[in-house]
Amino acid sequence: MERNLDFDKIIDRRGTNCIKYDGAIASGLPADILPLWVADMDFRTSSYIQDAIKAQAEHGIWGYSDAGEGYFLAIEKWMQEQFGWQVRPEWLVKAPGIVFALAMAVKAFTKHGDTVLIQQPVYHPFRHVIVDNERIVADNSLIIEEDGTYRMDVDDFERQIVANNIKLFFLCNPHNPVGRVWSEAELIAIGDICYKHGVIVVSDEIHADFVFEGEHKIFANLKEEYRQMTITCTAPSKTFNTAGLQISNIFIENEELRGKFEKAIKSCGYGEPTSGGVAACEAAYKDGRQWYEAMKEYVKDNITFVEAYLKEQLPQVKMKRPEGTYLVWLDLRELGLSNEERRELIVKKAQLWLNEGEIFGEQGSGFERINVACPRAILHEALDRLRDAIMAWK
Repeated sequence: MERNLDFDKIIDRRGTNCIKYDGAIASGLPADILPLWVADMDFRTSSYIQDAIKAQAEHGIWGYSDAGEGYFLAIEKWMQEQFGWQVRPEWLVKAPGIVFALAMAVKAFTKHGDTVLIQQPVYHPFRHVIVDNERIVADNSLIIEEDGTYRMDVDDFERQIVANNIKLFFLCNPHNPVGRVWSEAELIAIGDICYKHGVIVVSDEIHADFVFEGEHKIFANLKEEYRQMTITCTAPSKTFNTAGLQISNIFIENEELRGKFEKAIKSCGYGEPTSGGVAACEAAYKDGRQWYEAMKEYVKDNITFVEAYLKEQLPQVKMKRPEGTYLVWLDLRELGLSNEERRELIVKKAQLWLNEGEIFGEQGSGFERINVACPRAILHEALDRLRDAIMAWK
């Protein structure tokens, strides 16, 4: 029976080497700042995952490990039930994380000086793995409507591909940080352009299990031709709060692309996954559904709580309810602050550690990303701090 269903329980994470809390001083921030930035949860994971790790601890040997048949069967069942996606074992490449996989795709499918396409504002490591590998970033910026909804600029998307001879595109779906769950029509619009111009798509679908409006569509599963041009990046880490266990599952149906990707991984010296990551992933997908469903409902209620709080007490701070992810994109542009003033307001006055919008690209200027996967009391305190700081700033 699942034991870890009390999401209101506040668990002290300080002193556990977690960067969310213990990384404040190293980042030049006060040790007691309230952190709602990095995308991990303040919830204990499923007790089935805990039990799997405990069993390993009792065994007492952590030698070189790899996943057995049960590992794939658990993933296969989850993907079929969640998304109607039938995966095959030969498509699977295990990696320590999705950012690592993005970097490997850059190495595998481009050369120095090539240009890779992204859609900002977007998860900032997208840019980092391109630039750090001496490639060039092209940006098909998302368009924000008056109501806060973001959409793709499809015409510019094709212009960018042609003008920059793009051969690799990073898709973020659901989108971090703006919370869009791209519709089938939106995905096909850009997918057909990529197919037309021979562009490989790396689809980051790590937030796929957090969809509150609409339906998540596995990009590779939309059309037969997409299956042969897509690297689909999945992981249990966001869904089950296991990022520290370093496991992700990358699916590549095209044998040639998979071979190049695996060669890039081998060139970095990475071999077997961690035994803890393997055990946690199998337990999560096999037995973690009750925990997942309860946690997702709690996060959904947290989003509703933030939405209501802002309308009632902070109407000058806007939010567009996210269709997916547990990350809320706060619009503070109405305050009329510079980026430096906004940082002072958030960090020094409110004593909050959020993600500054501009790290996701200049299009994020005036925004803050807040992680709402935490006990509601923590979220309430954070919003009270923000309200009081804004009132005092006036």
